[in-house]
Amino acid sequence: MTDTTSIKHPTQLTSGDFTAAGEPFALFGEWFDEAVKAEPNDPTAMSLATVDASGMPDVRMVLMKGFDAAGFVFYSHVASQKGLELAANPRAALLFHWKSLRRQVRIRGAVSVVTGAEADAYFATRPKQAQLGAWASKQSQPLESRFAFEQAIASFAAKYPIGTVPRPPGWSGWRIAPLQFEFWHDRPFRLHDRIEFRRPAPGQPWSKTRLYP
Repeated sequence: MTDTTSIKHPTQLTSGDFTAAGEPFALFGEWFDEAVKAEPNDPTAMSLATVDASGMPDVRMVLMKGFDAAGFVFYSHVASQKGLELAANPRAALLFHWKSLRRQVRIRGAVSVVTGAEADAYFATRPKQAQLGAWASKQSQPLESRFAFEQAIASFAAKYPIGTVPRPPGWSGWRIAPLQFEFWHDRPFRLHDRIEFRRPAPGQPWSKTRLYP
């Protein structure tokens, strides 16, 4: 399970009625803290949707590695399918689904690459085997066998037997700066609560709308 103790977020909303929230980041922080306590698996798991050059959508699960008022961060290989798609079209959608709480949060916004210092700092916190795997993996490219991958990991383990493993040059992170949030809470008989927040650009005020289920 991912260690969530290092993930920081803004001051949390204290109101019990989420539909009364006036700002989405605090509400997300409150829901996320509840998910950390309630979810039997990883509460940081989120679906990441991108589009390829033809406009065909792609979606996969990634792990949120941080969030604050600037956006939501995850890490991967720049040359992976998602990395190439984000380089060509730096916009994405996220979905958190916390089944144990019967809640989900949808997020859409613009994407930017994190700084090298941010990527270095996060990479240094990963277990060494994960660091070596990042060097050995040619993510999303064809792999002839599992054994070939294990050999590549062993090769980099021999290269970095002790001390710090540096971050691979093709490994980085992305930050999604939300322009839209939707908070969804299950209700009996499919009479769900849905609240949407929108803004025209980062730093601009949010508007809020209640949606039909």
